[in-house]
Amino acid sequence: MEETVINKNTMIGELLQLKPQAAPVLMEIGMHCLGCPASQGETIEEAAMVHGLDADELLGRINSIE
Repeated sequence: MEETVINKNTMIGELLQLKPQAAPVLMEIGMHCLGCPASQGETIEEAAMVHGLDADELLGRINSIE
């Protein structure tokens, strides 16, 4: 099975479909509105910026999830 690698341009909605186990990580860092329409159309980079997070650090955490 091919490993899914998420990047800065991955939409939050797509991330949650590809890697649903990322939801607790996002909730832990303050992204509590994962189901809201705005978050579904946001990229990981945009979401990180809105929440004052480092996108590369967030990607590292997401991509390390089994």
